[in-house]
Amino acid sequence: MGLDIPIEWLTLLMFGSLLVLLMAGLPLAFVTGGLACVFLFLVGDSAKILNIVPSRIFPLMTDYQLSAIPLFIFMAAILERAGIIQDMFDVIYKLLGGLRGGLASATILASTILAAMVGVIGAAVVTMGIIALPSMLKRQYDPKIAMGAIMAGGTLGILIPPSILAIIYAVVAEQSVGELFIGSVIPGLLLSGMYIAYVSIRCALDPKKGPAIPIEERISVRQKFALMREMLAPTVLILLVLGVIFTGVATPVEAAGIGTFGAFMVAALHRRLSWITVREACVTTIKASSMVLWIIFGATVFVGLYVFEGGQTFVQEAIDATGLGDWGVLILMMFILVILGMFLDWVGILLLCVPIFIPIIKTMTFGGHVAPEEIMVWFGVLYLVNMQMSFLSPPFGYALFYLRGVAPPEIPMSDIFKSALPFLALQILGLVLCMTFPGLITWLPRLVYG
Repeated sequence: MGLDIPIEWLTLLMFGSLLVLLMAGLPLAFVTGGLACVFLFLVGDSAKILNIVPSRIFPLMTDYQLSAIPLFIFMAAILERAGIIQDMFDVIYKLLGGLRGGLASATILASTILAAMVGVIGAAVVTMGIIALPSMLKRQYDPKIAMGAIMAGGTLGILIPPSILAIIYAVVAEQSVGELFIGSVIPGLLLSGMYIAYVSIRCALDPKKGPAIPIEERISVRQKFALMREMLAPTVLILLVLGVIFTGVATPVEAAGIGTFGAFMVAALHRRLSWITVREACVTTIKASSMVLWIIFGATVFVGLYVFEGGQTFVQEAIDATGLGDWGVLILMMFILVILGMFLDWVGILLLCVPIFIPIIKTMTFGGHVAPEEIMVWFGVLYLVNMQMSFLSPPFGYALFYLRGVAPPEIPMSDIFKSALPFLALQILGLVLCMTFPGLITWLPRLVYG
């Protein structure tokens, strides 16, 4: 028999050890799984040790929906390696470059389209940092406006479908991927519009922050229409992937397969398809998919042990003891997610928190503010909106360090942090709006599914 550790102390030991090891710089993929094995040995008997690991991991290994992850990552890698993203930015850059702040708005718009094509965040921030940041700095843009637009636009990939985080969330929370995808469309476009409005207003008030490109470099209306034809193939790909999901013609996994085939066709049409492109895309896919799946396996065993030892009941009783109502508990959950987002990887946060939060949310009514059958979709999209903030939250927001890797060395890290703060405030505003007006999330799924 293992040690008899009270759940209060077990909570402190498990999550305290997790935080210490992560702050020491160890990878989340191995920390969660390693700690799970250590605590299984300490508190479990031989039967528990033998049963809990395969019983938690095997259902994930055979989960059909998770196969969409490598397909969407491969689709993103093909489009990136084939230079489609560079072409897309060039087109939008020439269409909007004549406006004040037009390059920053073009960056956000291109990131929005990129999010709808691939749903991979790191690729969006790094790619737009390489492509758009030099162009904006060359045009004397305020570096904080330029960097903030790149990072905020890049985080849209976590929300706008097809989002890989939404797929994993749906598997863990046992929700419909299609409903989450559809529910996140309006919030994603809302945040994108808020980013563009902020940049446009700032540059209109102070043109030096985002000057328009010189008149001699602008193109005619006829040339703009000719350029838009370059966007036809990527646009058809987006409409195809999202269309088959939203109409119910195909599942998200089947849509991912269709999108991957479409990415091959788009690359071929642009004469960028080669064995080198495919090989590099395969290597990128294997690395990214392996990282995500190892985190899933480790974290699900870690949380499974905690729940098995009574962690779910402990958390429920602790929340009840606060005396907060449904709204107070929801705000507390959002606050916890924001704090964790400053330190942890988004996959880790999902697998550590969602299995504990979901049973609590299922017991709530929110005073009829949200229809009972829509609460789970509403909370799922709120979670996705919240996770956007984790990428911009100092000190360890991933988007901050993605951009650091491609930004000029003379730009200090403190400026990158400062550039994220206005957009972080917009994300908080977007989260509050989605909480206050649930219809922003629930209207479209209700329209599609009835």
